Amino acid sequence: MKLRTVVAQNLRRMRHIKGMSQEELAAHAGLYRTYVGHLEREVHSPTVDMLEKLAEILDVAPTDFFIDPPPPIPPPPPRKRKRA
Repeated sequence: MKLRTVVAQNLRRMRHIKGMSQEELAAHAGLYRTYVGHLEREVHSPTVDMLEKLAEILDVAPTDFFIDPPPPIPPPPPRKRKRA
């Protein structure tokens, strides 16, 4: 498996485990939501500095992004419905 794929899958998995949306992760990291989506879809590759920042926000070791094969991606937590 390509390293870019491993990093992308681990990023998405870690974000889901923390119950964060792409928007929330992006806001904490000072990024655009679309950039986080691009990282998860392998459109872009994160820099080492970016991996360190994302790892800090997700409370994981930066090396956790390189676990191959990544564990299965859990389903996202249920979203709370807004009442009208």
